[in-house]
Amino acid sequence: MVKYVIAEQLVGKEVVTADGFDLGKFVDAEMNESSGKLSALIVEPNVDSEYVNKLNVKGGKLKVPYSSVQAVNDFIVVEKKGL
Repeated sequence: MVKYVIAEQLVGKEVVTADGFDLGKFVDAEMNESSGKLSALIVEPNVDSEYVNKLNVKGGKLKVPYSSVQAVNDFIVVEKKGL
């Protein structure tokens, strides 16, 4: 059974890697216009994180591919591979 989550419920949730690095907070989502499917999460990066400073942050936001999302609960858990 698929569980649907309203994007509004996700705003402000912490986004972390599976091994515990804090990437920042979820602020928005990117959709594929032709398919209507979610393609990426837009994250306000944690500027204090050494790991985040090594990533490609453009315009003050970090784009995390949706394919990297592993779980959504108290945190949004992503794998580092797609970053």
